[in-house]
Amino acid sequence: MLPITCIDIPFDKRHLCWFCGEPCKDFFEYHATPHAPHPSLAVPCCSECLKLAKQHPLTSIWDCRMAVKDALMALYAKHLAIGINWTEVELAESEFSCKVFEGFKKSAWMMYQIARDRINFPGWPILLEGVDLECQQDSIQFEFDGVSYSSLPAAIHYYSKQFCLDSAFFAELLRLVGKHRFSYALRLARIHIAAAKEMKRQVLADVKAELSE
Repeated sequence: MLPITCIDIPFDKRHLCWFCGEPCKDFFEYHATPHAPHPSLAVPCCSECLKLAKQHPLTSIWDCRMAVKDALMALYAKHLAIGINWTEVELAESEFSCKVFEGFKKSAWMMYQIARDRINFPGWPILLEGVDLECQQDSIQFEFDGVSYSSLPAAIHYYSKQFCLDSAFFAELLRLVGKHRFSYALRLARIHIAAAKEMKRQVLADVKAELSE
């Protein structure tokens, strides 16, 4: 198997995670399917985002990034809520006195800022050996059945919740067949809603085999 090419990394970003901007030393290898709008590639990645990206590869590296951002928002919802319920001044002037609340007072705003900045980190334009791939990116918004969703992960979340689907199974089906076959993937996910894990693995293998013919 040929080695996967890493994206070009700006000098000032050479030690940062492409997903969230945290210091990193790992790489996430995105193995592109035939319908992906870009070739296989690797991006620098922190250990937490690497774990999340492996769970949500979806149909492109940009869809994957959106899914990682959504997962980070869920993981750090309590930290992000600090910025909703407080201002930095209010925390500094609060009258917390016991040791537990005093610790919260000192660290809460910093925890909020770290979580906020990771969610907001934009990454950088993807270039492979100097060739810009951003022009191949589909719109982040996704439309299906007359409804526009903020992203493909948002659509997956909506339908998974609506029909009590296995969201990981649904997302893997989409990764294999492409977002343009969303209806087909949704139908398969609904048909196998109560299937055992082994059956779902077999369905994925059958879909993969059919696509390779």
